[in-house]
Amino acid sequence: MPDPANGVGILMTGFGLVALLVALAAASAIGFWLRGSGRRLANPTPAAVDIPRLGRDDLGADLGARATLVQFSSAFCQPCRATRRILTDVSRDVAGVAHVEIDAESHLDLVRRLDVRRTPTVLVLDADGVVVRRASGQPRRVDVIAALGEAVS
Repeated sequence: MPDPANGVGILMTGFGLVALLVALAAASAIGFWLRGSGRRLANPTPAAVDIPRLGRDDLGADLGARATLVQFSSAFCQPCRATRRILTDVSRDVAGVAHVEIDAESHLDLVRRLDVRRTPTVLVLDADGVVVRRASGQPRRVDVIAALGEAVS
């Protein structure tokens, strides 16, 4: 414990507190930026563009008549559960849309081909299996519906 009679100890304690607060603020800012950066359903990344289309052999399930929502998940991923509920509800509400959930750990070859870096990752495929939109992290329902609008047009 610093000696109160020694001004250096009090100065170091104050400096340490300021340094800690600056580090916490920087870490929080970076965390919020990373958390929000991948949620929107954006155009596919170049790695996904290289694969012209996905089909039954890739997904292990049939494509939807109008579009398919593909979700890459992992066992202990909390946002994956919420994403599953959103995509299941949207696929139930929009005719001709299928929801396919893929366990990322069991399909590492497909994960690598599609450059999936975290779970959940959502791909929106058109009726031909072409990736038209993609998102990392839990998407908002409104963004999923907007992306489907592009996929079915």
